[in-house]
Amino acid sequence: MPNNLLKENFLLGALDRIGRNSFSYGALYVSVSKLEPKNRPPEFVKILSKLFESVVEAAKGSLYVMSNGDFVILARHIAPNLIEEAVKQLREGLASDPILDSQDSSEFAQVYHFPERFDEFYSYVQEMMNSQTEEAAEENPLRPMTSGDVDELIAELNKTDIADIIKRQSVMRMRKNDDFAVIFQEFFVAVKDLAHKFKDGINLTASKWLFMYLSQRLDKKTMLSFAEAELTKWPSAISLNLNLSSIFSKEFDSFLRHLPNQGCQIIAEVKTMDIFNNNQRYLDARKLLHEKGHLLLLDEMSPRAMKMLDINSIKPDMVKMFWEPLLEYEPVDTDLRETIEAFGRENVILAKVTSEKAIKWGTNHGISAFQGPFIDNIETMIVRSKCPKAAYCTSLECLKRRRLLKGELRDQCQEKNILDELLQGN
Repeated sequence: MPNNLLKENFLLGALDRIGRNSFSYGALYVSVSKLEPKNRPPEFVKILSKLFESVVEAAKGSLYVMSNGDFVILARHIAPNLIEEAVKQLREGLASDPILDSQDSSEFAQVYHFPERFDEFYSYVQEMMNSQTEEAAEENPLRPMTSGDVDELIAELNKTDIADIIKRQSVMRMRKNDDFAVIFQEFFVAVKDLAHKFKDGINLTASKWLFMYLSQRLDKKTMLSFAEAELTKWPSAISLNLNLSSIFSKEFDSFLRHLPNQGCQIIAEVKTMDIFNNNQRYLDARKLLHEKGHLLLLDEMSPRAMKMLDINSIKPDMVKMFWEPLLEYEPVDTDLRETIEAFGRENVILAKVTSEKAIKWGTNHGISAFQGPFIDNIETMIVRSKCPKAAYCTSLECLKRRRLLKGELRDQCQEKNILDELLQGN
């Protein structure tokens, strides 16, 4: 592969370098992955890159190739005619592909102008890099976790403050006048952060039962860590990813008694498989939560599962569906929309939202509550608009600090009261 073909990590590095002063920069994103499979075999990457040499030269920029084969040209002052030039180059080489016959060239190539769309583009590339890392891990599996590893990890958990790897992410509702309000914030520990902190090089999820045991201990440690949080403002509702057994633990009871905001409602996010593994425990957990004035959310639901399951017989208080990029090519699913309507559309959340297309798909199916990188960027933009010190940091730095409960990075913020701002809408 030519030296000028770089991967996501190199592109992120370049974006990091221009992040503080991205004015006049832009990125031309060419969706090679949307071509028909016969028109994008691996050996065509070099051929297609040759077709773009003139475009790269005209833009005086750099060419990057994503893991899915898409092209990115990063440059200053990207002229509008570069999109048509990119499409023209591909039409000359692959005239038979349907997407190249489309009159709307933005389906195939589009420009992200910076700084307006810098955060959106950065998040998109970062998501792609995370996906690439996960795929690479599948091809080159890490060493499976053993019972001995679990014992060592739990010993480390018992003596380590993990508050610095607990993160939060808002779930926001879009209202009729297109403003957003925070419904609740999810607090969680990402498995990859845990692996890097304690047992890097080991697949923590290789054994379902060992990971379940580990996650039960992690639940308890996470709840205890809230006492270390340094937030200036607490939301009226927060969610935690919990095993069903953790809801019956003394740590959960203590957590409820010592909440920083005693009026705060807790939403326990549980996996769908937990219901089938122990339906009676699920029913008991839901009852216990309701008795204490709290809610149960069914997590990691796919649109297909949402239709197949009799969701009203399971009776969770809320459901979180995961966005999948291929959904944007599907028409409105009337059966799914009816299922959402029957369950209560205000109780359905579309998570892992990465683009405006995901928002459109969600609203077309009656969903108004969203979570994911695209929502994070919107929230950060609104928060920064209220901050008198916004010029002293980038949007990306603000976003990273906002997600943390404590730590050195968060301490660099000069307006923590604004950093913890809770958007309530108008």
